[in-house]
Amino acid sequence: MQGGFATSGFSDALVILGAAGIVIPAFARLRISPIIGFILIGILVGPAGLGGLAAQHHWLNYVTISNAQRVEPFAELGIIMLLFSIGLELSLRRLWSMRRIVFGVGAAELAACALIIGAGLHFIGQGLPGAIGLGLALALSSTAIVLPLVGTHSAVGRAAFGMLLFEDVALVPIVFALGAMAPSASAGVGPLVGTLLLGGAVALGLLFGGRLLLPGLFAQAARTKNPEVFLAACLLVVIVSSLVTSAIGFSAVLGALIAGIVIAETEYRGEVEVITAPLRGLGLAIFLITVGMRVKLGLVIANWQSILAALVAVLLVKAIVTALLLKIAGNRTGVAAETGVLMASPSETTLIVLGSATAAQLIRPETAAFWQIVTAIGLTVTPLLGMVGRFAARRIDRTGDAQLGRALEEGGPGKVVIVGFGRIGRIVADMLSAHDRSYVALDANADAVREGRSSGYPVLFGDVSRGTLVQRLKVGIPSAVILTMDDPVLVSRLTKRLRAAFPDIPIIARARDTAQAARLYKAGASQAVPEAVEASLQIAEAALVDLGVPMGPVIASIHEKRDEIRATIKAEADLEEAPRFGSRRLRDAQPSGEGSKRSTPAT
Repeated sequence: MQGGFATSGFSDALVILGAAGIVIPAFARLRISPIIGFILIGILVGPAGLGGLAAQHHWLNYVTISNAQRVEPFAELGIIMLLFSIGLELSLRRLWSMRRIVFGVGAAELAACALIIGAGLHFIGQGLPGAIGLGLALALSSTAIVLPLVGTHSAVGRAAFGMLLFEDVALVPIVFALGAMAPSASAGVGPLVGTLLLGGAVALGLLFGGRLLLPGLFAQAARTKNPEVFLAACLLVVIVSSLVTSAIGFSAVLGALIAGIVIAETEYRGEVEVITAPLRGLGLAIFLITVGMRVKLGLVIANWQSILAALVAVLLVKAIVTALLLKIAGNRTGVAAETGVLMASPSETTLIVLGSATAAQLIRPETAAFWQIVTAIGLTVTPLLGMVGRFAARRIDRTGDAQLGRALEEGGPGKVVIVGFGRIGRIVADMLSAHDRSYVALDANADAVREGRSSGYPVLFGDVSRGTLVQRLKVGIPSAVILTMDDPVLVSRLTKRLRAAFPDIPIIARARDTAQAARLYKAGASQAVPEAVEASLQIAEAALVDLGVPMGPVIASIHEKRDEIRATIKAEADLEEAPRFGSRRLRDAQPSGEGSKRSTPAT
């Protein structure tokens, strides 16, 4: 019985859970990413480390993993749950807005990196088919490690996610192309085109079918008021979607991503995200441990110079190409530099492409083993690359932050700061100018900044997801901050951060609906303006005026209704109608003669 336990999956579970319990708190205390810790644990306890000695020392079975294949299915589940959680943070509208970076910069980045790396390998003696396969494999970057480091709401996260999304979609054509290049292959492009068309049809079917079926499924699970049933429904959706995309030849993670996007359109997104978070974290830990298991220390020691040279060359090529393309696309220099460095490492999908190239006899097994080690080490150093990228971005962006500080200091005791300069931000700016209010606008979209400045607006580039930028606002404390971005998660986070930094100033935030408005009030917003409510009030105002009701009573009733709705929202947020944050300060800053002017808030 004792031997059976030691050689079963129970001992592997003991190692993984023990590693999670030790690595996460230890590395958090040292302020080091746990990602590095899990990979190092994999190197230590895997078959190439202490696990290889378990046959001579049986007690090592309790603290090592001697069979890596036994835990790889759980690692795959972890990656699937990670992509599912990323999908939960997206929406169809946001994906459509990212089409330029996904199919523009993403495609150019993959093609350029693959071309340069493949050409370099061919120049030093690798055959042309093998150079093509290795170039495509090494050009891929890690979704599983990059996105947890930066998220998807910062400027760096959006840029990285757009390129990573294209790479995930391109994985299937790459594998098909390598198979077609095999010496014994006779198939043409017909199967590839057919699979791509089938994949597009299935993706659309999952997106639109899910929007019809999932609300009913989660409603039934929610009625049971049983967390286990709700979790089972979540896993059912994820696994079925992953199996469907796998069955047609695409990656399982693509199905998980689609499932997350569909659920993000429902009212159950928040509950699903909370209930699946533990599985996502544990699955990612298992994946990182399996990455460490692929590092063969003996081979690393014997070939450390070649491995180091190969890794540095790949990192430099990918970092430079990615940064240049993002800069050409209009991104800020700091964002381009940080994203380029972060995306420089190879990917977990690199291992898949290497396996396909080996199976197609394009590269020798020993060549694949060498590049597998380079990939594993590259994944290990990705968190360190993230730190280097952030340091470089801070050095580069000091000029931009200084411009913001000077803009806030100029022209009086404090300006209004408008965060987000799209359609709504422009209207707010126009209304502030009409009432002689000084303001400065920020936006993380380089195109919006360029268009605003060309039209004469005082707009600066600013990535508000960075904590350093919020601290920079303290140089010239603003008289109010107005958040107009259409990003509920980022608006909530920024509201909390601003309220902690500025306890007394007004913070007026845009909300999609009353539910989000209630969350913003909890986060510290002075006023949260739901788009749906304001649209309804404006429609009612226009209808009443056209029906002949005098303007004065109409405006009074609109204001009364707005106050009633605001009180209801604050009650839902467990807040009382207390004096508004910074209201006295804002009134005191008004020029004389404007106290009687009132206008319906613009949306």
